Amino acid sequence: MRHALASLVLALFLFPSIAMGETVRYVDLVVREGLYYKKFTTVPFTGKITGNAQGSFKDGKKHGPWVFHWANGQLMTKGTLIDGKEVGPWVFYNKDGTVWHQTTYKDGKQHGPWVEYHKNGQLRQKGTYKDGKKHGPWVGYFENGKVVKGFAGTYKDGKKVSD
Repeated sequence: MRHALASLVLALFLFPSIAMGETVRYVDLVVREGLYYKKFTTVPFTGKITGNAQGSFKDGKKHGPWVFHWANGQLMTKGTLIDGKEVGPWVFYNKDGTVWHQTTYKDGKQHGPWVEYHKNGQLRQKGTYKDGKKHGPWVGYFENGKVVKGFAGTYKDGKKVSD
């Protein structure tokens, strides 16, 4: 019995989310100095939230898979955060549920392919980001699929270097 109690206390100490993990609404949290807290507390929040935003917090930072919904219930955004920073693929949706754009993040900055669509589903623009800045070839399209002249070009560190 004594061994089981010691193991339980050790597990709660090593994994505070077991002890403190709870589910609250996003509106029940406040941000202080970049960390999320339950209102009227001094300990950074660890647990899950419900409502139009759904995800987890670890030591006051967004951590793990997240989804956000429009007021009409449609999915708005989905992706992953680690220590409060976006990582990996993210998808953004219009209020009607169609895909608006897709991008990839690395350490909280866009890094990788970017694709955006018109409301009719046609490709609007595509390109690549590197460390949060446009980098490489970019092309823009009208709703009818024709290339937007003057938009296309090659970027380096966020600046257009050629057409």
